[in-house]
Amino acid sequence: MLTYNNRLKKLILPEYGRNIQNMVDHCTTIEDRDERNLCAATIVDAMQILFPATGDANEYRRKLWDHLAIMSDFQLDIDYPYEPVDSRVFGDRPDPVPLERPGSFPNRHYGHLIQGLIDTASEMPEGNERDALVTLIANQMKKTLMAANPEGVDDRRILNDLRMMSHGAIDTDPEKINLLEFKHAPTPSGRKKKKK
Repeated sequence: MLTYNNRLKKLILPEYGRNIQNMVDHCTTIEDRDERNLCAATIVDAMQILFPATGDANEYRRKLWDHLAIMSDFQLDIDYPYEPVDSRVFGDRPDPVPLERPGSFPNRHYGHLIQGLIDTASEMPEGNERDALVTLIANQMKKTLMAANPEGVDDRRILNDLRMMSHGAIDTDPEKINLLEFKHAPTPSGRKKKKK
């Protein structure tokens, strides 16, 4: 019967694969120390064949011996040619990085930068400078919305979203503001054209 990998134990260093892990597991069961040392050196040679050294060969060899210790869960009792890595290094996990999650950001497709620009424009006094910034913001919102949903782009919707995102501070008349017309660019096919 076929045994699937998802039923086997999780690999400690999956880049080396299941066969190297099986060799390490077998090496930990060998009773004779000399034979265990020889087996460990053979495993490191096999690891080096899989991933040849680039750079300092001596430092790379040390790294392979450290990986051997890690893959054996620090249970392999052999004569290491280098001082093996200390298992306590892996005991403490780093503190998780806190992610800022916006409380309510219903128009995620516009992004946080647009929201920041809208907040800036909301605080500006009425005038030509504010109107120019609002026009730039609305045009950028239209481009962004066209990238997210090419069929559903309407100037009234853009201005409505602008009013909603500014909490009513920016309420422009659709007749007063003229948004640019953008064409939806087709996605590249990824194939190169043949030269004739």
